[in-house]
Amino acid sequence: MREGRHSSLCPPNGSLPYEERVGWGCLVIIECLTLIESNQQNPIQKGLTKMTQLFPTEQYLRDRFKFGSRSMGFEATTREEWQFWRQALRAKIRELQGIDRLLPTSPNPKITETVQCDGYTRQRVEIDTEPGVTMPFYVLIPDNLQGTAPAVIATHGHASGGKFAVAGIRDDPQVVGTIDEHNYDYGVQAVRRGYVVFCPDARGFGERRESFSSKPEQILNSSCQQLAHMGLPLGLTVAGMWTWDLIVLLDYVQTRPEVQGQKISAIGLSGGGLQVMWLAALDERIACAVISGYFYGVADSLLHLSNNCACNYIPHMWEMADMGDVAALIAPCPLLIETARQDGLNGPRGMDNVFEQYAITEKAYKLLDVPERLAHDTFDGGHVWHGTIAFDWLEHWAR
Repeated sequence: MREGRHSSLCPPNGSLPYEERVGWGCLVIIECLTLIESNQQNPIQKGLTKMTQLFPTEQYLRDRFKFGSRSMGFEATTREEWQFWRQALRAKIRELQGIDRLLPTSPNPKITETVQCDGYTRQRVEIDTEPGVTMPFYVLIPDNLQGTAPAVIATHGHASGGKFAVAGIRDDPQVVGTIDEHNYDYGVQAVRRGYVVFCPDARGFGERRESFSSKPEQILNSSCQQLAHMGLPLGLTVAGMWTWDLIVLLDYVQTRPEVQGQKISAIGLSGGGLQVMWLAALDERIACAVISGYFYGVADSLLHLSNNCACNYIPHMWEMADMGDVAALIAPCPLLIETARQDGLNGPRGMDNVFEQYAITEKAYKLLDVPERLAHDTFDGGHVWHGTIAFDWLEHWAR
């Protein structure tokens, strides 16, 4: 090598004749090949392979949750304390979810389709929930309905195609698969038991998917992350938008001639259970609720399992309340919780993480002298709608 040069992999200093520049380039190529053949690595690669320890933030955030959560958790010991707590936490939830930022509008309902099915009629209806925001949903009406019947709002979760799975529409093979896997057609199961059933699309699902998940083959996808990214900087949350839409839907349900008075229940699996929980916690028009596959402590199931959907996350919410506290807001409304023992969403501690939250909610029902209005259906299995006790529960409390 020519005296005075840097290492052979560095360019020479100064100007060289053409022949020497070519020679230097060839030398670099030869030495690179030699490095590869000898399985040596360049300094950048060595730096990566020497990284033997990570410095994550999760434990700090778990500690922060432990010492900075549930500042508005349920601790009431009298009815007067419960009433004050309930009013205060409801107001805080509306604030954090951004519900009070959403804009009311005339619903402008219109029935766009009527289909006769086996034992019931299915209507497709549209209403406006905000200016320029439309919610499509199905109404399932039992055949030979005499007079009126109790209503059920049947909300969907993820991998559902929105209302299509809950309403039992088997036109798409992907929807058929998810119905069979999750027992997802509980809207049809309810109408066959004589209820008038409302199966809405939540924002980001079914006919309400956003641009990044709008292709027909993406029918089981959702737009929660896209909605969260657009809404959070505007002070809005996915959960808040969903809850608002269901409150508007409740207004419409009460106008339907088939619906029996104020007897309106809400049932849902997974993200549908999330919707039922928030709706029943904030709106006393829900007369009976079934939350399936969505009831556990947030530290294990949403902080540790932090790759869950963006619809679960509301800024500052965990500082105020855990899931058992939110469900305590539902009291004294009859509430059934379904939990599969092998559901991975229960978190690494499994059912212990569920029972801890149930104990919080149970205290509220006992304080109000209505412990019989809270029940827990636990069963072997995965993340599915169980329904074994649920419809008996509705029959008892919603008829």
